[in-house]
Amino acid sequence: MRRTAPLGLAALLALALVAGGTAACGGDSGADQDANAALQIWIRKPPGSNSEKTAKDLAAKFTTASGVPAQVTALFEDFETKLQQAAAQKDLPDIVINDTAQLGSLVKQGLVREVDRSALAGGADLSPIAWDAAKGADGKYYAAPFSVQSFALFIRKDWREKVGAGTPASWAQLDELARKFTTGDPDGNGQADTYGWVVPASTKRGYASWYATSFLWSAGGDFLTGSPGKFTPAVNTAQSVKAVDYLKAQFCTDKTVVPGAVTLETVQAHQAFESGKGGIYFTGPYNMARFDKSLGRDKYEVVALPAGPGGKASSLAEGENVYLMAGSANQDGQKRFAEFATSPEGQTLAMAGDTDGTIVRLPVNTKVQLGTVRQDTRWQTFETVFKDAGRFTPAVPDWTPFRQSAADTLNTLFANCSTDTKAALDKLAQTYTDELTKQEVKG
Repeated sequence: MRRTAPLGLAALLALALVAGGTAACGGDSGADQDANAALQIWIRKPPGSNSEKTAKDLAAKFTTASGVPAQVTALFEDFETKLQQAAAQKDLPDIVINDTAQLGSLVKQGLVREVDRSALAGGADLSPIAWDAAKGADGKYYAAPFSVQSFALFIRKDWREKVGAGTPASWAQLDELARKFTTGDPDGNGQADTYGWVVPASTKRGYASWYATSFLWSAGGDFLTGSPGKFTPAVNTAQSVKAVDYLKAQFCTDKTVVPGAVTLETVQAHQAFESGKGGIYFTGPYNMARFDKSLGRDKYEVVALPAGPGGKASSLAEGENVYLMAGSANQDGQKRFAEFATSPEGQTLAMAGDTDGTIVRLPVNTKVQLGTVRQDTRWQTFETVFKDAGRFTPAVPDWTPFRQSAADTLNTLFANCSTDTKAALDKLAQTYTDELTKQEVKG
């Protein structure tokens, strides 16, 4: 869920790279290659974090195994902006480990190299659904899959027991629990200062639509319908309107969402949950180690999202890829790093056991058994959700403008309760039609 560079900058970068920029970065033609050249690896993790340490350990093990030097740079804030700046300066890193959602934008700008899936040692051991997240809209692969994940509900167990509620098994029970958390003083301090839902509904990086995706799908709605190359908008169907109205009601009717949610990014949303402002948070497995420390493992539980009005439960599937960046002076080293990072050894190291240093959430290598690496059985919930209900966003050339325009619309609906949902989604559908036409994938 990251914001890419403005279209003007992206277009200029693409033109510069096509006009000879990639060659100036080191060349993809095979010329000026040095199999011993050090690899510069960028990963989107906070500097100084345990996840940065894990990434550095992974790089060190790779160097020991291959003899190829590798240096890790951890960046978090404005990661994509810094990557764009590096591209403009023709000084891209050799490897980038970042979100699967960035693939379309990177391909469009010519910043990544194509990956030959059949030539990647161990590639046949990687799960097909993980490979799908490395596939471009043209059917070619532009990365090696590295990590996948799904999402689940984090619920304050102590609050739930305090208000006398059971574990929610339906959306109606979720709604009732959210109301009890908001009105029932679950923390027992005598103050009306608790809420049901923690929602990162900011427009930044498209968070509002990113959060809403699983609920939209579970309610029978969708962003697009069709198949790769032939999509039409579905964001204004009756099912989609109903799904958005369900979310909107939490803000506007039930008022069970933490105050200020329309400006919350995930960092602030994490804090709202662990500080006791809200008791239900739909988020990823990477937060378990954090909340175990800040809140206490006994204070919350991890529960799969129940089936919605659409009769099913869906969870946004995401992950991270190893991107082999254009212009590297050591293309063989890039490939060897991708092979190591996706090997059982690399995956196991990157999972980091049950610590908060994980950079692989769920392994992509089918030879790695989750239960042999992690003793925390809560991870099994996420693995089951991923296998049974996980779904990636549509395979358009660039999902970013669709996600961002949806976030802008949803944020407006959540912030301005008088806004007509159907009219707003009709307008969004027209925006989608225009974008599909622009990307030449309109059905």
